[in-house]
Amino acid sequence: MYKVATTFLTRFIKPANIYKYGFNWSPMYRRTTAKLVEVSDDLHYVKIKLKLNWKNRNYAGSMFGGSMLSATDPIYMIQLIQILGNDYVVWDKAVTAKYKRPGKGTIYGEFVFTPEEIEDIKQQVKTKQQVDLEKTMQLVNAKAEIIAEFSKTIYVAEKAYYKQKQASRQAK
Repeated sequence: MYKVATTFLTRFIKPANIYKYGFNWSPMYRRTTAKLVEVSDDLHYVKIKLKLNWKNRNYAGSMFGGSMLSATDPIYMIQLIQILGNDYVVWDKAVTAKYKRPGKGTIYGEFVFTPEEIEDIKQQVKTKQQVDLEKTMQLVNAKAEIIAEFSKTIYVAEKAYYKQKQASRQAK
């Protein structure tokens, strides 16, 4: 449903705005209590904000770690899907969470892909047909103190290769 809506809306609205408002209006992402506050036109940069409130406060009075993790979870994957286009399959594969200090107040996170990283991903996939990409991001408070760090493993493959791989698995 989201992909169909995005395809339709790109006729009228910039992809960066679809990405930002699509996330912020999506019931699934709204439940994380986070908001996308900035998305670059090329989708290489995304910034989120997560405020401590009654919906994400844990027993100890700080931000629930699950809210932090869920707020960061889909960003890199969907960013790459949009940047790379329809010739690629992109999946979240794994995440490692390291909580450094209690989340109090408002925290922020940035998700960045450089043009060089995107070209490197394309070259690796062209050579190997599939790769596991490692990306790390941090949530920080207003003083730039690290609250949490998440290391994501993202699977990227050529769509044709992925379909062939799926077909061979089903044939077994």
